[in-house]
Amino acid sequence: MAETWSNEQIIADSLGRAADIEIGGSANGWRLSRWRQFVGTYSLTSLPDPLFVVHISGKRNIKTWQRDCWSERDSIPGLATIVPAGQPTSWLVDGELDVVTLSIATDRQGPRRGLEQFEQMRFAFSDPLGVALTRQVLSELYQPESAERDVYVSTLVDALRAHMLRGPMQPVEPSFPTSDFSAYRIHHVMNGVLQHPEAEHSVEAMAAQAGLTPSHFCRVFKRATGLSPHQYVMKARLERAQQMLGGTELSISQVADCLGFASQSHFTRAFRGFTGQTPSDWRRSNLH
Repeated sequence: MAETWSNEQIIADSLGRAADIEIGGSANGWRLSRWRQFVGTYSLTSLPDPLFVVHISGKRNIKTWQRDCWSERDSIPGLATIVPAGQPTSWLVDGELDVVTLSIATDRQGPRRGLEQFEQMRFAFSDPLGVALTRQVLSELYQPESAERDVYVSTLVDALRAHMLRGPMQPVEPSFPTSDFSAYRIHHVMNGVLQHPEAEHSVEAMAAQAGLTPSHFCRVFKRATGLSPHQYVMKARLERAQQMLGGTELSISQVADCLGFASQSHFTRAFRGFTGQTPSDWRRSNLH
């Protein structure tokens, strides 16, 4: 009888490389791995066990094949995906891929109780608790090895497995956040934009960080700031552009590129709308 490959063997065969990290096994009831890969199209044959995937970092342009085309939705850092057992999948990676996978070991001969949420593909959804547990596991794995660390990591992964078997909770849309914790989450997102205005800051990523659905996050964010998330990101970029134009010798095109604008002309139009001046005119009038 031919040996059945594990999820990890199938993934490694498709990527052409082993996982960066792999822990767990049949005795644990789970296997957790970290994978890093770059641009390409990858196909996975059907997996023997269901798989929970967390997009850790890298580019946002990760798509999956759906019926007859690539998905309109992208996976971005901070989102999760469920791949059911027995379903072949294909993936389009347009940039760096950095994911953590958790294989949920099952008794393939017996009933599959507790695995109902793994019966269908769920691509790029928000699961703040699952993502937070995964990130904590990953951070611990890079700490110095010790028996205490191994027990702690195993406990964290068991908690993640239990969370997945229960089923990721659907985001709840509360009213405008007035509690200290809710306000903190929104301000945390705002501070992240101010610290790194050049980053992409998609609505989906910011909403996942706040633990809200994208549509509700947009409403909550505008009530809190008076601006849409896109307007807030643009304002942060243009304020940083003013600092760079006044405090560095970077060219206009270099400033535009550093701040994530698609082109110098796009940057110039946005800057003029924000300040009433072109970047060149603003620099000349503000140099001392």
